[in-house]
Amino acid sequence: MTAQQIIFIVISAATIVSALIVVTNRNLFHAALALMASFLGVAGLYVLLDAGFFAAAQLLIYIGAISILVIFAIMLTRRLMSASEPSFNSQWVMGLVASVLVFGLFLYVIIQAWGGAVAQTFPVLQAPMEAPGIADSIRALGAALVDPNGYVLPFEVASVLLLGALIGAIVVAQPEKKS
Repeated sequence: MTAQQIIFIVISAATIVSALIVVTNRNLFHAALALMASFLGVAGLYVLLDAGFFAAAQLLIYIGAISILVIFAIMLTRRLMSASEPSFNSQWVMGLVASVLVFGLFLYVIIQAWGGAVAQTFPVLQAPMEAPGIADSIRALGAALVDPNGYVLPFEVASVLLLGALIGAIVVAQPEKKS
């Protein structure tokens, strides 16, 4: 077996195990964390498939937005249901240190990506360096999604399915009318 096959097996197993934890765990917060791990495994599978755009979209949309939103919703609704815990957190120093370190890491990555000379001026007005082949792969993906011989039918079916799920969620969330 090659190294890529071993990595695929490890990432697939981690994704499946975390997905099983999502559906079997009774603790909602732990299930949400396992959902994030499952999304991360799917992003890893996209990387192995050389689908960098989908991997980045998976990280940004599902892990960075949806999972965090779910965790915040769980934390906020739990707090509303039982407001007995103290409002002071004794670990604020560690939180401050961690946030400063993460900010420093982000700043370092931005400076490395934009170049030292550009970062000294106005980096918002300058264009970042583009990795070779990224623009071509995104252009090819966009063309494949709307090409009649490509993926336009699955793309439209997925959009109708999501619309149906949205309508179903609205119907389920409506309060029952008392007669």
